[in-house]
Amino acid sequence: IANRFQVGLTEVGLLLAVWSISGLTGSIIGGAMTDRFGRRFMLIFGLIFSAGTALLMGFAKNLAMFFWVLAFSGLLSDVGGPAQSAMVADLLNEKQRPEGYGILRVSSNLAMVIGPAIGGMLAGISYMLLFILDAIASLITATIVFFALPETKPEIGGEQSSESLLKTFKGYRRVAKDHLFIAFIIVSIVMIFVYTQMYSTLSVYLNKIHQVTPQRFGFIMSLNAFMVVTMQFWITRRVKQFEPMVILMAAVILYGIGFSLYGFVSTYALFLLAMAIITIGEMLHIPVAQGVVARFAPAHMRGRYMAVYGLSWAIPHTFGTLAAGLIMDHFDPNLVWFLGGGISLLAAAGFLGLHLKAK
Repeated sequence: IANRFQVGLTEVGLLLAVWSISGLTGSIIGGAMTDRFGRRFMLIFGLIFSAGTALLMGFAKNLAMFFWVLAFSGLLSDVGGPAQSAMVADLLNEKQRPEGYGILRVSSNLAMVIGPAIGGMLAGISYMLLFILDAIASLITATIVFFALPETKPEIGGEQSSESLLKTFKGYRRVAKDHLFIAFIIVSIVMIFVYTQMYSTLSVYLNKIHQVTPQRFGFIMSLNAFMVVTMQFWITRRVKQFEPMVILMAAVILYGIGFSLYGFVSTYALFLLAMAIITIGEMLHIPVAQGVVARFAPAHMRGRYMAVYGLSWAIPHTFGTLAAGLIMDHFDPNLVWFLGGGISLLAAAGFLGLHLKAK
């Protein structure tokens, strides 16, 4: 966006905020529809619309047109997100879920081992080609889901099995009354305010401040994906005997160290080191956090709990990227990474409090 439309980080942050807000709306809708109509249906629905909106983004000729396409994309392309997470919880028992979500991380990162490097090279040839390949990948995945995956939605008898769609949406009130879960969401939001910079602000920062090319940034992200593919299983199995909130506290401390490092260093080797530290935190954080959400959620409400968990990602994407863009455009860009370290310590204290509360 920054290069194609010649805009600053403030504009990029505003666009990503719009995308996140519309994605949040889509996720909330998708969570209720997942519990009402099933996981498989919503996965296919989301993938097909994701393919269509990817092509629309590629055809956008100016920033105004891209703005409206991005808003539409966010609304529809994330409706299948809660279904994916709920399906894993349906298939596995509580002890298996962290490893199951770890496998999900590995499968998605297998493509990321070489994907960012290829994406960086393709971006130099044609942005449109990136969106075409994105759409093709989504349609291939939808086809696999249609032919290979069964429906996993638990059969619930009685009144819940025949409730109206409106009543399904009203079920979010029950989620909001789960105070310990909401506290977990709030602390996760603080944590992900820092983590989300990896997929938004970091690439433009390294390019504009340290002249790291898109291709070389692609290799940094490939390191992240390679580590997840080769180390996720080992790490998940080694830490599963520890309490989840303790693991999450360790993860956010690693985020604080890794992201803060970007404010202090200026060599490519140390950029790689910072990403390695962040990636270890990521491997602790994401599978364990999803397992925690599945533990909170009753079987017939997993889609809605997963959708509310999506708040902890959507809110940082909405405001974190915009705030970072404003700081980088008007103040010392390194301030973003120093603030990230402080925010990480705040989140670590929050997870410690949740751990003590649960004991």
